[in-house]
Amino acid sequence: MPIPIVLLAGARPNFMKVAPLMRVLASDREFEPILVHTGQHYDRNMSGQFFSDLDLPEPRFDLGAGCGSHAQQTAEIMKRLEPVLLEVNPAAILVVGDVNSTVAGALVAAKLGIKVVHIEAGLRSFDREMPEEINRIVTDSISDLLLITEESGRANLLREGMAPERIRFTGNLMIDSLRRHLERARQSSIRGRLGISGQRYGLVTLHRPANVDDRGQLAGILEALAEISSDLPLYWPMHPRTRHRIEETAISLPNRIHAVEPLGYLDFLCLQGSCAIALTDSGGVQEETTVLGVPCLTLRDNTERPATIEYGTNRLAGTKKESILEAWNQSFTDQRHGRIPPLWDGKAAFRCHAALRECLSLPSLS
Repeated sequence: MPIPIVLLAGARPNFMKVAPLMRVLASDREFEPILVHTGQHYDRNMSGQFFSDLDLPEPRFDLGAGCGSHAQQTAEIMKRLEPVLLEVNPAAILVVGDVNSTVAGALVAAKLGIKVVHIEAGLRSFDREMPEEINRIVTDSISDLLLITEESGRANLLREGMAPERIRFTGNLMIDSLRRHLERARQSSIRGRLGISGQRYGLVTLHRPANVDDRGQLAGILEALAEISSDLPLYWPMHPRTRHRIEETAISLPNRIHAVEPLGYLDFLCLQGSCAIALTDSGGVQEETTVLGVPCLTLRDNTERPATIEYGTNRLAGTKKESILEAWNQSFTDQRHGRIPPLWDGKAAFRCHAALRECLSLPSLS
């Protein structure tokens, strides 16, 4: 009988990381990969489109947890996940990233004695005001196998007292998805649909609570974007929470900032690959622009992905109007010619698969 393995996903970035691993595990006769969708992102624009774009199968279980405060959402996912794990009785659960689904899945599985594998382990912003940082720390502390995307993850985990034998450097699953789908994404009609005809443009994403829930901070970021848009039109697939906050503040965006609905994976990747610069608070965009060679200004004071700065085209722009505009001006005078970090080669899923077999005491396939 194949060994059941649960892959837990709930938010958009999770699906890009889960998709390549689902394919590899499905090719191994000794495993039965079971996709569980927590419903943390629950509408078609925020998650459903990703299933077709990434060739993901429909989830075996959809928990439909929905939204709420961090505590409410985490608790709801835990409550709905426990009976699923009791029914399936998997040998391991694979949790990805740093969202509420990640920590909820790790907690439930650990309490049931199920092995926890954390994909994208060890990343640290060293900012405990970020909910994601708490999720990372808690998940890593109770995981049996820690799969890291960059060497900073190993250093952080060892500093926190994790046993070296629990850590494996497997590379970046998000880049597996990017490399697999990039040519297909380039065929997207999204630029024509948005009226972008050969012109230079910038791409914006903004969703972190620290940026969009603080009215003063949001206003400063919007003022900086408004000035930048006078030099370069900006296209902004807007997260629902961000749109809601902007509507609450009654701030009018200038005509050269084009707010659009959230995009599917292929449409967004197409825009990202051909933009002149990305302005973002997303960790995934920092990673993808590094591989695409696209300049990136991260609208934060820290990043848990230092490889994107060490190797890539990313720079921290801060969250104040003045610091963002300073970084914008520096991007012209100090252009960065990035390199691709080690093991961001499109083969991370195979290394994750090998590490999982080793964790479960299965023989190597090589």
